[in-house]
Amino acid sequence: MTAVLKRAANLVALMLLAAMVGGTATAWQTETRTTPLTGPSGQPLPRFVSVVAREANLRTGPGRQYPILWIYRRPGLPLLVVDEYGPWRKLRDRDGEEGWMHRSLLSGRRMAIITGTKRDLFARPDRNSPVRIEAEGGVTGQIRDCRPLWCRLEIEGVSGWIERRFLWGIRDGEIID
Repeated sequence: MTAVLKRAANLVALMLLAAMVGGTATAWQTETRTTPLTGPSGQPLPRFVSVVAREANLRTGPGRQYPILWIYRRPGLPLLVVDEYGPWRKLRDRDGEEGWMHRSLLSGRRMAIITGTKRDLFARPDRNSPVRIEAEGGVTGQIRDCRPLWCRLEIEGVSGWIERRFLWGIRDGEIID
């Protein structure tokens, strides 16, 4: 191999290495981002919202011309907004299903679903305090307060404290007063 070809091969190898390192740094920076993303609406992404309509269509794309994936018939159901396009919100439900819904079918009212089996909701954020409510897994309630380990949930006019690990509808570390 001539000296010119060796230099060219070394240059190509260095360029490939730089591209790989640069790509890795970008991926790392994205994964360790501390500032939340903001969507075109000015709201943070991701964020939780809830369904307000008695019937809400989840579509394959951001427009009425797209086919319907799911029809939600549960007002108060929490959904995670992961993207925005005009008045359309890309959502993820607790089962991981994703699709698009018009913002007029959604509310900023914070709701959560109890996960797993029957759970006790306590009078105070303490397992030794009196039980206020026993709720089955899948029951939805409004989040009234959320601390690092406990959230106060209101279900049909009665509120109680539940460990946040038993809820879907609140981001890790999110505090609600």
